Amino acid sequence: METGSTFCPKWHGALLLLMMLSFLHAAKAEITCRSCQPGNKWRAQELLLNFDMSESLAGLKKEVFGRGDGAAGRAGAAGGESRRLRCAAGSADCAPDEAEYAGPGLRRNTRSLRAKGDIGEGEFAKTKVSYVKMSGQQRTSDGAGVTSAVTHKKRTRRNSADDEARFPRSAQSQDAGEGTGPAGARRVTRSEVRWSGEERRAGGPRQEELKLNSTTFALTGDSSHNQAMVHWSGQNSSVILMLTKLFDFNLNSVTESSLWRSTDYGATYQKLNDKVGAKTILSYLYVSPNNKRKIMLLTDPDVESSLLISSDEGATYQKYRLNFYILSLLFHPEQEDWILAYSHDQKLYSSVEFGRRWQLVHERVAPNRFYWSKMGLDKEPGLIHLETSISEGQALYVTCKLQNCTDANKGKPFPGYIDPNSLVVQDEYVFVQVSTAGRPIYYVSAKRDVFTPMKLPKYTLPKDLHVISTDENRVVAAVQEWNQNETYNLYVSDTSGVYYTLALENVVSSMGPEGNVMVDLYEVAGIKGMFLANKKMDNQVKTHITYNRGRDWRLLQAPSKDLRGNNIHCVLPYCSLHLHLQVSANPYTSGNIASRESTPGIIVASGSFGSELTASNVSVYITSDAGNTWRQIFDEEYAVLYLDQGGALVAIRHTPLPIRHLWLSFDEGRQWNKYSFTNTPLFVDGVLGEPGEETLIMTIFGHVSHRSEWQLVKIDFRSIFNRRCTETDYQTWHLHNQGEPCLMGVKRIYRKLKPTSRCVMGKTYSVSMTSGLCECTEADFECDYGYERRTNGNCSPAFWFHPSSMSRSCTTGMTFLNSTGYRKVVSNNCTAGVSVEYTARRRQCPIQAPKGLHLVTSEGTLTATLGTNVTFLIFLEEGDGARTSITLDFGDGHALTYSNVSSIEDGIKHIYRAVGIYRVIATGENNLGSETAMLYLHVTCQLEYIHLSAPFVAVKNKEVNLTAVLWPSQVGTVTYIWWIGNNTEQPVITLEGSVACMFSREGINTVTVQVSAGNSILQDRKTIAVHEYFRSHLLAFSSNLDDHNPDVAEWRLDVSRVIKNSLIQATGMREDNLLVAVLPGLPTAAEFFLLPDKQSTEGKPEKTAAHLDQLSEVLLSALNQNLVQFTLRPGVQVTVYTAHLSAAPLVDTSENHSGSAMLMLLSVVVVGLAVFVIYKFKRKIPGLNVYAQMQNEKEQEMMSPANPTEAPPGSQRDLVHSLEILDTELNSRPIGCMKPHVHVKFSTELPTYIV
Repeated sequence: METGSTFCPKWHGALLLLMMLSFLHAAKAEITCRSCQPGNKWRAQELLLNFDMSESLAGLKKEVFGRGDGAAGRAGAAGGESRRLRCAAGSADCAPDEAEYAGPGLRRNTRSLRAKGDIGEGEFAKTKVSYVKMSGQQRTSDGAGVTSAVTHKKRTRRNSADDEARFPRSAQSQDAGEGTGPAGARRVTRSEVRWSGEERRAGGPRQEELKLNSTTFALTGDSSHNQAMVHWSGQNSSVILMLTKLFDFNLNSVTESSLWRSTDYGATYQKLNDKVGAKTILSYLYVSPNNKRKIMLLTDPDVESSLLISSDEGATYQKYRLNFYILSLLFHPEQEDWILAYSHDQKLYSSVEFGRRWQLVHERVAPNRFYWSKMGLDKEPGLIHLETSISEGQALYVTCKLQNCTDANKGKPFPGYIDPNSLVVQDEYVFVQVSTAGRPIYYVSAKRDVFTPMKLPKYTLPKDLHVISTDENRVVAAVQEWNQNETYNLYVSDTSGVYYTLALENVVSSMGPEGNVMVDLYEVAGIKGMFLANKKMDNQVKTHITYNRGRDWRLLQAPSKDLRGNNIHCVLPYCSLHLHLQVSANPYTSGNIASRESTPGIIVASGSFGSELTASNVSVYITSDAGNTWRQIFDEEYAVLYLDQGGALVAIRHTPLPIRHLWLSFDEGRQWNKYSFTNTPLFVDGVLGEPGEETLIMTIFGHVSHRSEWQLVKIDFRSIFNRRCTETDYQTWHLHNQGEPCLMGVKRIYRKLKPTSRCVMGKTYSVSMTSGLCECTEADFECDYGYERRTNGNCSPAFWFHPSSMSRSCTTGMTFLNSTGYRKVVSNNCTAGVSVEYTARRRQCPIQAPKGLHLVTSEGTLTATLGTNVTFLIFLEEGDGARTSITLDFGDGHALTYSNVSSIEDGIKHIYRAVGIYRVIATGENNLGSETAMLYLHVTCQLEYIHLSAPFVAVKNKEVNLTAVLWPSQVGTVTYIWWIGNNTEQPVITLEGSVACMFSREGINTVTVQVSAGNSILQDRKTIAVHEYFRSHLLAFSSNLDDHNPDVAEWRLDVSRVIKNSLIQATGMREDNLLVAVLPGLPTAAEFFLLPDKQSTEGKPEKTAAHLDQLSEVLLSALNQNLVQFTLRPGVQVTVYTAHLSAAPLVDTSENHSGSAMLMLLSVVVVGLAVFVIYKFKRKIPGLNVYAQMQNEKEQEMMSPANPTEAPPGSQRDLVHSLEILDTELNSRPIGCMKPHVHVKFSTELPTYIV
């Protein structure tokens, strides 16, 4: 048995949220959305009532969460509320019965759902919700269920400008205590000063009040609890479970909970807190969709992460600890103990013991992108389809086994990366999305075959696409095209899911409360091929209806009379009936429209008539003949619900005030009788029905005051029926569309209850239908792919379409179906007639030269990484693929030839061994001709780091070379961006790694270079001291310093400071006249720069030259006399020399010099001479291009206490030339991304000067 419940959001200013009954049926309901999970992700099986005590009494928020054990997987609501068509972009709640955990806390419990009417005039589209059809993998024979967890907020009525409720009858007939506000004061609305429709239906003088058989039970001790989740166990069961909770909206968590259980259909309840643990705080309740006796409770993860499991309908429980937080659950459609659980850290777990033990399946799984396999399509019942994240912007479609998801057992059905959150596995179809050059390409696989691009009309250019439905071997997709913003076009496919034609343009859409896209499309339950949709035409929204799956649409005829019997003058097409197609995101709530499988032809909906759909003056309408004629039944908002398989209708008024009456109709809404269900007016929070469409027992949940306990009123409707129905109580009804009986190729005759019969149909009733086939007419065919319907009704080729291209996959000697421009509507059963004329004809495959050859990479990019496999895909639009050879030239001297196109369906793989840009050419050739396709592939390797080579001291107005050295040196196409000096707004962009520049001002200048290679951008920065006059000399050291030189930047920086201090100590020179830098590499060398004293030289060149000469003599004298020494560490004394030939420091004048001393002297001379020669002439030596391994370090910027900006401007002559930094590179260059030998370390690092 299924449990049904519907919810009516409360009015603006209401104290409570009214939740009404929805009777569910386990019908086939299959659909998914592109961004939602079409799986058995269940919320707790419950009706969830939410009472927010934080608001004021006048606006007290009482919220109802839906429950649903009456749904088979996602099919729960589809059977009861008809199959719903809804798309959700980026939202986890596309499937309304999906478990909605948003984290460890109970965010699911407080999700807002915009209630109908909570909008202003002209904003009705924002509340439209189109139903979601559930995945077939959730369907079971008994309609296994889940519960919803959707919060409904206050609603405002649409037919009044203020926020007060209108009453259905006058003040004179109002019951005492009913309709009075808590404060005892209310404004008189216009419904109270005139006869309403309810009064007229009640008719005549006041009669004795009719009462329903009911009992009331109070949940004592739970007055503070503001949420309740209710679940009716299942068919033929009298067990009801209720979980009440105190949800703290400030803490966003549950702080108290109570578990109640009834075994007598809700007449009495027993508290079970002791059985689950007195201190245990429960958050959610789940029921196995395949075995309603199995119950699962989740504890609040903020306190503990545990499961409580019952196998006896909640009588006893066992507790199991979890080491992860459950965000959503996916039950297997057939195996009652198999469950998938998604955790807060993007991990997917599986259990084959109904949650008693869990095993990790996969990490980095995309939320709501995991699916169970489908019997008959997948090879194994325990196979899981999932999407796993690889990196930002990249994901993989993976299949793996339930208990053995190792790399060896993983399958990759799609060859390449897909866009994140794009995998949809729906019935026999699988959809993925791949973006190329900013444009999405949608792929589909039918019956788990190879993936093929979805063929929409050529210039559709979709911005967004959602899969609406996949039932009966075809796909319905909502596509937002390049020129649309608020509307979508509906497209329908052939059975392969590949070729699409337009069904309806400009269908209204809106954003849901969770950012999900909602399309105003409603599939009527019980009648195949019947849909309602709201279409935007000339900025007006009008409701259209179709009886043949979108082949033809028409407007709805408005009622001929209003509720009072007055004539309505509404002439098509200027005036028509328009319906709000909103349903709750929760499948067990009531929305604006409802239909049932058990009552074909009866549709109840709220709306208005006129030139367009409006949010004001909303009334409730009903049709008994499938939309041909409509009647007004209420002139204000009511929830109308189905009782006894639809043999009776129950109406409960939307009001924030306490009530004690409901209305019943036994003649399809023509007459209504008022019944009281309680003696004390009750704020109604929700209604729970006995599982199954034959519901005769209901439980109304509410409270008598703002702080009272939950009141549970059990209503038994069996007493109001006189007898069981017999065959004489039924009549036949012929389905038609404005008199046309042939719909979808058949004439259908249904059996339905006579309006005059007041009897119980009961559980044995089943909808019976007889049908007769019709001859095919043009109306049974829609336009084929590439064809468009003209104004005369004929299908003609679109300007972009070439009919001959449909034979592109033909093989010579074989046959193909040559389209006539028409194809039969899916599920249409017509025969003969014009079938031969409109059906595609089989033709011999023509012999054609290859045409339309396409060459792409599997990832859709024009870049590849060195040393990795690149997969090339080749497609041929026209020509005999079996007789067309393919040659692929990779552009690096390698080429491959294949005998036909079919032999390369999986792509051609190739590995490039060198960085570069390669021209890849594919050639298709047969006896009749050839076709060529070409692309340029950029093969790159990762740029690891860069080094900016620049002098630290430069001469004013003299050219300086700046070089960016890359590692690895060959990474592919590189762009250099330079910011030189103080010019930070206009960078210099080059394709070469060197630039020349001059500095016109003295002082410290900053140079920054950014290198862009592939997807990476690296940066380095250096500072250059610019002076007009300076002197420099190279320094050498005693050989023992090399033994302690690690050749790292920090060491050189520290030693430079020591050398500078030693020079100052030996000469008495001022600190701001001296710069010192140790150069990279071995043997250890350094350089010092002498700067003039600006005050003493007065900026005059003659004085500056003399001053620098004097400083130079002092320093050289100290160096030549071995006066400059420092202690590197205890026992290691280092002497500093000048690096040029000078007898003073190099000649040992003692008589006892040894041979080793002479060798050392000669070595120092040779090294000094070599350094000097390279220093003077290295820029003039051609071919000196040495590769060096760069140290991953940053040299400290030059610091000087002297202010270089105070140097005298201008000069008459250059005293010295700037020193260009020494490049030490190897003559050999590594290949590609190969690194130098690990034992050989070189550096082109520039020195850091100590000033």
